[in-house]
Amino acid sequence: MHNHADEFKIMTMNRVLGVSRSGFYRFRQRAGKPTIRQQQRMVLDKLVAEAFATQKMRAGSPRLVLDLCDQGYSYDRKTVAASMQRQNLRARAARKYKATTNSKHNLPVAPNLLAQDFSAGAPNQKRVSDITYLWTDEGWLYLAVIIDLFSRLVVGWAFSERMTAQLVCEALQMAL
Repeated sequence: MHNHADEFKIMTMNRVLGVSRSGFYRFRQRAGKPTIRQQQRMVLDKLVAEAFATQKMRAGSPRLVLDLCDQGYSYDRKTVAASMQRQNLRARAARKYKATTNSKHNLPVAPNLLAQDFSAGAPNQKRVSDITYLWTDEGWLYLAVIIDLFSRLVVGWAFSERMTAQLVCEALQMAL
């Protein structure tokens, strides 16, 4: 409207474009500066981004509302959710802790003969093994592997549906 003020009357452009005259003059007076509401949104967005980063990007709007309340700010959950959406902030779910081994037992523990020295001067001097599980079309399968540290080649392996001593013995038999 400002660019065409020389060609058309302001009142005519207001009527055609559906803009109030006072709104046009208020916009012109602001000269592109952000409105009070936009300034409030920028402050909120900054607070939400800081709280989100503090929570390691794992908090959603309900938890962020509580954090902001603890800091002395009072915002609605939907307001915080809208701010997160404007900034493309999405909470990541924390991974559930799953214990894979039980280290607190009274069973005998084998000594660490390698002492973190994984170099070998000749074949068949040092071998290491590990067990992992793999997803297949038939379900989870356990894989026991034995590796020669000199050549770094797999010298024995075995699959099983269960993690048993027999699985390791089969891999050792193949290696021998």
